Amino acid sequence: MARTEEMKLGLFLSEAGYHDGAWRDPSVPTNGGVDVNHYAHLATLAQAAAFHFVFLADHLSVAELDHASITRVSRNDAFEPITLLSSLSSRTQHIGLVATATTTYHQPYHLARMLASLDHLSQGRAAWNIVTSGIKFEASNFGDHELPDHDARYARAREFVEVVKGLWDSWDDDAFIRDKRNGIYADTTKLHLLNHRGNYFSVRGPLNIARPPQGYPVLVQAGASEAGIRFGAELGEVMFTAEPSLEHGRQYYATFKDKARALGREDDQVVVMPGIIPIVGNTNQEASDKLKRLQSYTHLDVQIGTADRWLGSVIDLHSVDLDSFVPDSLPQTNFIQSRQKVLLDLAARRKLTWRELIRVVSDSRGHLMAIGTPDEIADVMVEMFDQRAADGFNVIPATAPGELKDFVELVVPVLRRRGKFRSGYSGQTLRENLGLKRPLNRSARAS
Repeated sequence: MARTEEMKLGLFLSEAGYHDGAWRDPSVPTNGGVDVNHYAHLATLAQAAAFHFVFLADHLSVAELDHASITRVSRNDAFEPITLLSSLSSRTQHIGLVATATTTYHQPYHLARMLASLDHLSQGRAAWNIVTSGIKFEASNFGDHELPDHDARYARAREFVEVVKGLWDSWDDDAFIRDKRNGIYADTTKLHLLNHRGNYFSVRGPLNIARPPQGYPVLVQAGASEAGIRFGAELGEVMFTAEPSLEHGRQYYATFKDKARALGREDDQVVVMPGIIPIVGNTNQEASDKLKRLQSYTHLDVQIGTADRWLGSVIDLHSVDLDSFVPDSLPQTNFIQSRQKVLLDLAARRKLTWRELIRVVSDSRGHLMAIGTPDEIADVMVEMFDQRAADGFNVIPATAPGELKDFVELVVPVLRRRGKFRSGYSGQTLRENLGLKRPLNRSARAS
């Protein structure tokens, strides 16, 4: 049965596009990763199309350590998210700004302050994509030999988020009077010390900035492992997932909503938005040729490096027979468990060889790919939406700005004609535009 509401759309920002070969495309800027004008152009294209937010991923290391891969990829030359989005806050007016930041290698006070600042700078458009670090190379940049255990990372993350929310509640919404005549800047009866003592953190507070305009920036989460789903059902407000098929998308959606509902959360207060990589052509052949061209730009060393990272180094891909079939059962590792499972399940269903799986990872990292005409791509999105496999999508252009421009100009009008996507913004803040409630100050209620 068709849904009457409209889907949400986000834009996954990247320096060149999501495909490993994107940076070699003639239409892609050569220095996009460190050119604020490039990102501003992408954000304004998305804003003009009434997208709900832009989303900036991140990791705290060079993603590969073998020079053969580093030589041929663009992803190690890009801005830190909160810095970039703070700049974009002054160059956009309506679109939400989602910054990725890890709970494994940040401190709560620093991050609470930075995200509160972004929310103030943008007048209520900030969001935090909460990650727990899944790339093994990050550990050695912070004095560790190995990443903490997967479940331990989530245990720390849960306490981290609670501390950050407590810090955002340091001041009541009306605590800063700023009364020049009487010389009173702040009402300290509306100030709350956190005094947190936990397993991972000891934080006194208060935060030295007013409560964010949204109360809390929107909380985004991307976990799909058992621990990740449990964490997201408890704390996440937008879930960014990788679901490469309708069947698995419906299964994830139902499981996640059930878990959130069991925790007393309302269905419309948790938004599920899988990634989608649209490659648009006037004909199927044109769209297919676009993908083949990108694949031709991508060296095998790069494909293997990307696959090794997203499969969690589950096997030595440099020594395996690439034309042998991927085994049905492989050991689970400590890295990016949810995506590892998505990709290995996909290989089992399609009976892929290692070479074929490596190509899939290079093309999509396990996200849904929609390759075809504007109507065909809209068909895929509407079916996912109506069949309750998604509340919307994080659009991941294979090249930027080319594929974003094609999606905005060719696919968005089709979605609007079908009544599935809006034509403008309904509120000032990201929460208002996503239909999410503004959280009450828990400290104010308790005092």
